[in-house]
Amino acid sequence: MARILVVEDNADLAYGLRNNLEIEGHAVEVAPDGEHGLRSAQESFDLVLLDLMLPKLDGFRVLRELRAAGIDTPVLILTARGEEADIVRGLRLGADDYVTKPFGILELLARVEALLRRTGSVVGEPARYDTFGDVHIDLAARAVRRAEHPVALTPKEFDLLVALLRRDGAVATRIELIREVWGYPASVVTRTVDTHVAELRRKLEENPAEPRFILTVPRVGYRLERRPPEA
Repeated sequence: MARILVVEDNADLAYGLRNNLEIEGHAVEVAPDGEHGLRSAQESFDLVLLDLMLPKLDGFRVLRELRAAGIDTPVLILTARGEEADIVRGLRLGADDYVTKPFGILELLARVEALLRRTGSVVGEPARYDTFGDVHIDLAARAVRRAEHPVALTPKEFDLLVALLRRDGAVATRIELIREVWGYPASVVTRTVDTHVAELRRKLEENPAEPRFILTVPRVGYRLERRPPEA
């Protein structure tokens, strides 16, 4: 387990990052602006996720002052800016890596794990495979097989499946899935989660009308049961 600081003023994005990182087993603290982030980063963290566009102090200033103070905690920049000059500036100020918004949560988690392994904060390799029933998921290759036959999932279907798998049987609310998989704010009302769940069931369940693995939790959301009770 690593201790991670997320410096991000977008509340929905910060919530999604915190939730996903905690599911991965990390301890997470969130700072909503640059001043708060700079103060918090004086503590002992294994990694800082730092947005560049922040109120009070921008991410460049935060990064510059951290490095000037001799704090060498790895920093992963989160930026909506696509200009190469901004990325180069961040790296020259001492950032260790970057992702450009909008980013996929799986890409970000992979970058996080790579940085933590590089600094020795994570022991062992992350899981590469997962299974339930006769479904086999290769997480690194983003490939799925059912009964040894390849199953074609869209990128969002695969991300939704992984979001359910990571909860290890716990319930995922529709709002959580909307935030994590699609990056929409909680205020967005959409049936896209239900539509994608229906497609996952069609492709991965023996009887989509009576699913045994991808289960509905009425009025809440969905959960994935790896070992359903025998009929």
